Amino acid sequence: MSLRTRFFSAITATFAIGAFATFAAAQETPVAPDKPDAQKVERPDHKGLGKHGEFGRGMHGDKHRGGMAGLMGVELTNTQKEQLRQIHEANRPNDATHQEMMTLRQAKREGTLTAEQQERLKTLRAEGREKGEKIHQQVLAILTPEQRQQIETRKLEMRKKMEERRQQRQEKPTTPETTKSN
Repeated sequence: MSLRTRFFSAITATFAIGAFATFAAAQETPVAPDKPDAQKVERPDHKGLGKHGEFGRGMHGDKHRGGMAGLMGVELTNTQKEQLRQIHEANRPNDATHQEMMTLRQAKREGTLTAEQQERLKTLRAEGREKGEKIHQQVLAILTPEQRQQIETRKLEMRKKMEERRQQRQEKPTTPETTKSN
């Protein structure tokens, strides 16, 4: 896979995740109409925090950046930030399509996916990739050449770090667990 394709894939995935996260965050938990005093049940062990004790932490410990994680380290003007917000608003995922995708994925996990459903899943994925590419192109259009270079430099640095980690894992000796002698 070429470097350009990987870059577009990474940016597309970043924006798609941000769009879905924005949509999910906008959802409210409905209150039961027969219980006017209904309150959120607090679990003493959960306390509304994430796995590592901090609210809003993502898979890699990044705070939610509204789909702009790929732009981390790039100084954006207020105008550019507003343009990004408008791009994300205009490309917000459709709830019905999202629900259909979730249903199809569940059927696939359960092994009950029909040939027709398989084709629909492929179509939805292709549409998602096209939409992500469109978003990516819109975002690149509002960035200056210097900002694009900053993104490329950061991507190269991240790839270098990933390769170093991969090499460290390969060099790390794997030893079987030692048993205690009594």
